[in-house]
Amino acid sequence: MKKNLALKVSYLNIFSNIVLAISKTTIGFIAHSSALLNDGINNAGDVVSSIIAMIGISAASKESDEDHQYGHERLESVAAILLSGIIMVVGFGLLVDGISTIITGGYHDNPLPGILAVIAAIVSIVIKQCMFLYTRWAGKKTDSSALMASAWDSQSDVLATTGGLIGIIASRLGYPIADSIAAIIISLFIIRVGIEIFRDGIYKMVDHACDEKTVEEIRLIILDQEGVKGIDLLRTRRFGSRAYVDVEISAEGSQSLVEAHCIAERVHHAIETSFPQVKHCMVHVNPYKHKKQ
Repeated sequence: MKKNLALKVSYLNIFSNIVLAISKTTIGFIAHSSALLNDGINNAGDVVSSIIAMIGISAASKESDEDHQYGHERLESVAAILLSGIIMVVGFGLLVDGISTIITGGYHDNPLPGILAVIAAIVSIVIKQCMFLYTRWAGKKTDSSALMASAWDSQSDVLATTGGLIGIIASRLGYPIADSIAAIIISLFIIRVGIEIFRDGIYKMVDHACDEKTVEEIRLIILDQEGVKGIDLLRTRRFGSRAYVDVEISAEGSQSLVEAHCIAERVHHAIETSFPQVKHCMVHVNPYKHKKQ
């Protein structure tokens, strides 16, 4: 179910970005706006990014096999890291082009941006904001790092296009350098998003504990189970978009092995049922040590 939603959103992002890339590069060329043209190139990069995210989501959802006994969830983080690389390369390319235009004074030769560029930028802002809200909702629902990366990429596009719109309007008002400055601002937003996505991908590639709130909720669920006298050890680790839990509980030592096993089963089931992001919970039972009076 989660995989289907994630792939549906990825397909929608690909289609939307293709439409935006073609329309903005075409209009940017016709309306003589380097800011809009660069924004369209950025959307073309988003198409590649969405494809990588889709591949990562599909690969990460594969079942465990003999060679990958803990699953493939980290492939989604790999997809996010690759996505960040593409975003940063596009951003640096546009940054160099914008700076070069200003240094060489090339903006003086650029014709005045047409009103069509203003309209295209406004429509793009509306579409991208809708894409951001929908993709972020789906990313939270599926706990997908690749979808969240795509969502924040869309949000950066909104900010970047807004800067481009301001530059286009300023250029039409008699400040031709504004369009080139807007193109540089767009590139900086793109680079920043690439860095953020890279950091998040690396973070999820390394084993980190779950956040304190989640750990405390897990602790309370464990202590609430019948037969559990205490918690001797509780460890959690993130694995891509999923998590593993290792817990040592203490129970009455005079119980039979079958009774102790039933307690462990209750804890195991309670954690995996209450926390869908937990892929597996390992429970070890220790004999409870009574405190001396």
